[in-house]
Formats: sequence, C-alpha cells, structure tokens
Amino acid sequence: MFELIIDGLIGSLSITNLLLMSLAIMGGIIIGTLPGLSATMGVALLVPLTFGMEPATGLLILGALYTAAMFGGANSAILINTPGTPASVATTFDGYPMTLKGKADQALITAVVASVVGGIIGTLFLIFLSGPLANFALKFGPTENFWLAIFGLTIIASLASGSLVKGMIGGALGLLLALIGIDPVTGIPRFTFGYSPLIEGINLLPAMIGFFSIPQVLNMIEKNEKYVAPYEKKPKALQRTMKQLSKHPGLLTRSSLIGTFVGMLPGAGGNVASFVAYNESKRFSKNSSEYGKGSIEGVATSESANNATVSSSLIPLLTLGIPGSPVAAVLLGGLLIHGLRPGARLFTETGHIAYTFMVGLIVANILLLIIGLLGIRYFVKALSIPTNYLAVIITVLAVIGSYSMRNSLVDVGVMLACGIAAYFLMKVDIQPAPIVLGLILGVIAEQGFVLSYQMSIANGSFFQVFFTGPINLILIALTVISIFTPIWVNQQQKKASRTMDLPDDKDIKM
Repeated sequence: MFELIIDGLIGSLSITNLLLMSLAIMGGIIIGTLPGLSATMGVALLVPLTFGMEPATGLLILGALYTAAMFGGANSAILINTPGTPASVATTFDGYPMTLKGKADQALITAVVASVVGGIIGTLFLIFLSGPLANFALKFGPTENFWLAIFGLTIIASLASGSLVKGMIGGALGLLLALIGIDPVTGIPRFTFGYSPLIEGINLLPAMIGFFSIPQVLNMIEKNEKYVAPYEKKPKALQRTMKQLSKHPGLLTRSSLIGTFVGMLPGAGGNVASFVAYNESKRFSKNSSEYGKGSIEGVATSESANNATVSSSLIPLLTLGIPGSPVAAVLLGGLLIHGLRPGARLFTETGHIAYTFMVGLIVANILLLIIGLLGIRYFVKALSIPTNYLAVIITVLAVIGSYSMRNSLVDVGVMLACGIAAYFLMKVDIQPAPIVLGLILGVIAEQGFVLSYQMSIANGSFFQVFFTGPINLILIALTVISIFTPIWVNQQQKKASRTMDLPDDKDIKM
C-alpha cells in the first residue's frame, strides 16, 4: 500500500494533472456557487469529456470538480444567503450574519480552510480505512436509516430561532412537503390534487432555492438599501481568522469525523452531515448562544462536515460498488467507461489508478485552498453590486437553476411557491431551515419506516425490528439526548437568570 500511495502521489503531481485539476476546481467553484447547478450536474457533464483521457487523469478531474463544487455552495450562502448546493444550507445560519457584520472575508476564509481540512480528513479515511468502513456502512439497513433520520429531525430544536414551537411547525411543514408524490407502499398519489406532474414529488433543489433566494430578493426590495451589506477590506484577515479557528482545535476534527461517518451511508450526503455536525458543535460549544448570529464556529462546522462527505461517499463505491451519493453514482459511470470495476480487483489489478485517484483528492484539496484563498478578493465583489441589480441577478439564477434540473417549468413554479410561502412564514418568525430539514429527512425517514414496518410484519415483532441492535440503540439514545438537551440547557439558563436577578443580603439590609 505504501508503494502504491507514493506512486499515486507522483502520478497526481504531474504537470498535466495539476493543470487539469486546477481548471476543474475553478469550474467546480463556479458550478457550486450558482444556485441550481449542483455537483452532480457538473460531474455528469464532465464524464464524457474524460473518455479519451488516461483513466487516472479522468478520475482526478472528476474528483477535483466534485470537491470544488461542494465548497462553492458556501460562497453564495455566505454572501447572499442563498446556498449554492443543499449541503451549504447550514452555512447560511452563520455565514450570512457574518456578512451583515462586515466579516464576509473572514467567513469565506473559514469556509475554504474548513472545507480543505474536512476534505483531507475524509480522504485519509478513504485511503486507509476503506474496507472496515464499507463493511460498517453495510450494517445500516432501513431501520438504522429511519432512526438516523429521526435523530436528524431533533436538530430542529437547534435551528428554531428562539421558539421551539415555531421550529416544530417549520419541520412539520417540511415533512408534509416530503409526503407529496407516490406512496411507497400503495403506489397511490398523495397530496397531488389531481395535478400529475406532482406525482414525482417535490424536488429538493428547486424547493431549497425558493426557500432561501426568493425571500432574500423580496427583503432587498422591501428594505430598499443600496447594498446587501457593508464591506471594507481589512488587513490580515487570514491571520485573524486562523487565530480564531486555532482556539477551537477539536471543532474541525469532530465535524470532519461526523461528515465522514454520515457521508459513507447511502442516501445521507453532505446536507444531512452538515446539519448533524452543526447541532453537535452547538451542543459542545461554550459559545452556543452565538450560533446563528454570525459564529465562525458555525461556518467551520458546516463546511468541514459537508466536504468530508466527498471522499467518504466514495468508500462504499470503490470497495463495494455501492454509490454513497448521487455524485458517487455518476462517478461509477466514470469508472465503468474507463474499464474499471469497483471492488477488490480495483485495488489489486489496477491499484496504481485507484491510489492515484485517492491521493489526488488530497492534492485537489490543497489546490482548492490556494485557488479559494486567492479568489476571495473576487467573490466579495458581489457585495459591491447594488441591490436592485443583485435582486434581478438572483431571481434569474433561481429560475434558470430550477428549470435546468429537469427542464421543467413545474420546478420553477415549485421554487416560486416555496419562496413566496417562505417570505410570509418568516414574517411570523418561522425560518426556512427547519422546513428544508424536514423535506430532506422526511423522504429518508418514510422509506426507512415503511421498509422496516414490512420487515416487522414478516418477522412478527415490531419491537425486535425497531428497538434491537447496537446501532439502533445508539441512535435512539442520541435522539433522546438531542431532544432533552435543549430543554435542560433552557432550564439552566432560566435558573441562572433568576439567580442573577435576586438581590444581595447586603442590599436587603440596606
């Protein structure tokens, strides 16, 4: 393995590969930044272009674009409160508030550094622990996926802005949206109101674009301010950001490990990973009250977690031939057109190609760090665009991004409907984040529950299927802890507040 790693490093550092990966990274950042143009779409468009290349070179380009597109979503999330990819939704919670405080450069630097750290940690697991992790991922069946989704839904307590009830309402609305379409058991259309295009259900990307971009546009028009946020270039932004991140040494590691774990589970992905990591970081943070108000920890958590899923989603793909994400499924096609078959033979018969690809992902992350940091000076120029022009640009990109997913005007209608609804919901302090979380996890939870329930009928015991097994018990315990921790913290804060308000004995005597 050591010799293959060295050969892979040498191969990935060739001038041709470095140049092509750099171009792919620049293209990936652009694709990730533009709402609607997902990493899956970018990799799918690039696969045919790699057919005439050497297999290792083709895979390196695809991996580099995937890595950069996952990071690129943070740019629009931070600057205009519109996540470029679903995995960057959690980045908006603190990234955009940092922009409003005039700290856009620090937020962007944090996103780049955290993305690279997460990407490298995920790749190290891919290189050295692919086999054991793939076998562990296989133990996740429908029941485990159901409890993972339920655990994810408890994060709503962290996303609720001051009101758990309103957060729960938002999550319930998201779950209702996830129910639109064909019932997985009976095959009967639900909540389509006789409109056949809704049989396919609500597509996540158009809904996400609508929930975040349209309210932002309407708020710009309503406030009628010249610019989105004040920005003045400050010296030594990189040094100040690194100094702040160094105060939280375990933050990036913990979030990257969560991203690695969630990313290798088929059907989860960066959006689930970033939400889970955000919740856990907020739970362990000494400054949890700052989350959602412009915390650098929140940006670092989200970006390190979602980029760690890039490599970890390839673990079941390369070892077992099971894609861990939609992009991994497209990469499977890239492997096959080059005559490479996932599994043991990939590492034995074509080990030099496999390890060049895996080690090349580390090189791609280093290139992303360089290109990302150099590009910040250009990214922040979006803040100098007057809001009347920026509102038009965001609307056009939202329409194009929604339409381009399936070339469907229905998706554009879904985007506009979700956006207008989100605007009015935000007026009563129901934020879009819990709704999007419910939409993401609702599909996973329902599929897991239905399959598990059918297994329990065949098994004859509902309890044995749902409440036994080490992974199920761990996830149930985490769910219970996640539900009651915010309640306990709330009580402690109220108790501390009452203690501070009590007068001193001396004051009473006086």
